[in-house]
Amino acid sequence: MFFRNLTLFRFSPAVADDLNRLDEALAEHRLRPCGPLEMGTKGFVPPVGRGEEAALTHAVKACTLVTVGSEDKLLPAAVINDELYRKVQKIADEEGRKVGGRERKRIKEDLLTELLPRAFVRTSRMSAYVDKKHGWLVLDTSSRKSAENALTQIREALGSFPAVPLAPEEGPRVLMTDWLANNNLPAGLTFGDECELKDPATATGAIARCRRQDLDSEEVKEHLRNGKQVFQLGLIFDERMSFVLGEDLILRKLKFLDVVMDELGDSQQDAAAEMDASFALLTLELERLLGKLEEWFGLPRPADS
Repeated sequence: MFFRNLTLFRFSPAVADDLNRLDEALAEHRLRPCGPLEMGTKGFVPPVGRGEEAALTHAVKACTLVTVGSEDKLLPAAVINDELYRKVQKIADEEGRKVGGRERKRIKEDLLTELLPRAFVRTSRMSAYVDKKHGWLVLDTSSRKSAENALTQIREALGSFPAVPLAPEEGPRVLMTDWLANNNLPAGLTFGDECELKDPATATGAIARCRRQDLDSEEVKEHLRNGKQVFQLGLIFDERMSFVLGEDLILRKLKFLDVVMDELGDSQQDAAAEMDASFALLTLELERLLGKLEEWFGLPRPADS
């Protein structure tokens, strides 16, 4: 269950205290099946196990794992429009009249009522956890919109959850450009093999994307000398995990290296034990990394109001 991407929010110690009722709050917002005439539903599903009796949270020390789920009907607009056209054309051919806007709207609503119960249902899941000790909300997505939607679900369950986006004191783009241009990496970091460089002067400025390349090469340095800045940078932390860090401070392509995976082993006897061990290892490793991000970019934890 290792996360592949990290979108991050922060919350205060007082908010952390309120999270002690998370399990109880989520119980009233469990994901239910999509009804025949519903386009979709959202809610929470068990991180471990299935069924109504399975818990909606899984805690290891100060970290609590939740899973936000959704069911959405797949009913493409093109399908509806094709059916609508056929029905309108049939009326025109058989009755010799044009269909007005109000009648067309009613026909479309009738089509939705007819087609929705037969539409396929797409399910999705997103894992997230709260670190109450250090004030982090960590979501396994690289999409800011998806992260905000999941955060909204948590807020609705709790009534209030004032987690806020990261507000770095050090500009990520400027700092990462300095790292790459001057080989000025903080201790514990080494370069990966990819980056994205852009000319920030204009919205349509030149873009250079490097993959599987030595980032200390003269070619990369030339792009930097010509005024491009780092918007994404591949990094390796303590030889234990690799990722691509964006100027939005979203971590993409997160991968735990062999030295970490070897520590997990394969001695777990069941799914619950395996989840417990994986989540404990995940949160322990990310605790160290997030602490360093806080240090490098100046990411203060919100204070109690």
